[in-house]
Amino acid sequence: MTEEIGAFYTGRPTEQIAQELLGHELVYTTPAGTMSGWIVETEAYLGQQDTAAHAFNGRHTAANAALYDAPGTIYIYVLRGFYMFDVATQAAGTPQGILIRGIEPHQGLDLMRQHRDKPDPEITNGPGKLMAALGIQSKALNRTMLGAKNLTITPTMTRRPKQVAATARVGVSDGSWHDRPLRYLVAGNPYVSASRKRDWDREHHGWQA
Repeated sequence: MTEEIGAFYTGRPTEQIAQELLGHELVYTTPAGTMSGWIVETEAYLGQQDTAAHAFNGRHTAANAALYDAPGTIYIYVLRGFYMFDVATQAAGTPQGILIRGIEPHQGLDLMRQHRDKPDPEITNGPGKLMAALGIQSKALNRTMLGAKNLTITPTMTRRPKQVAATARVGVSDGSWHDRPLRYLVAGNPYVSASRKRDWDREHHGWQA
């Protein structure tokens, strides 16, 4: 099963995989219940040549070792006190990855609110926010495969975006790659981080009917 999941994260450019993840469902199962949400925002990081990537110039440490593991490996790291969820892409030894930046809640919203008592869409409209809402506040799942334990992403798309938009990544200001359009989002979805209310599709949230 994990081999099948891993196959999704290789065989084509990481940028393409990041776009294709939109509409897949992130699922986290706990003793208290299952929580899930459709992925609405991702960012691609392209390894050694990418000035914003953790593996830029071949950097390889205990902290970012998950990026060098098999495709589909979970990479959890802490940034400014917030836990972030990344998935390694490409063959082992090629340290590329995709940051999951926003999800639209589906299952377990009440449980998410116990972890993060915020109104919609503030509950999961950012990478640190979605991890807090899921109650993942440790690196226990770092370097495990999607689906091997209790955190996974569905292998198929369960909702289809009407339009995918590409922009510069968030918070990347230094280096020659700072303005490359490697952030992908479901246009009009309120759970996209820092989205403007006037751009929201309030009826369908940017999904095809």
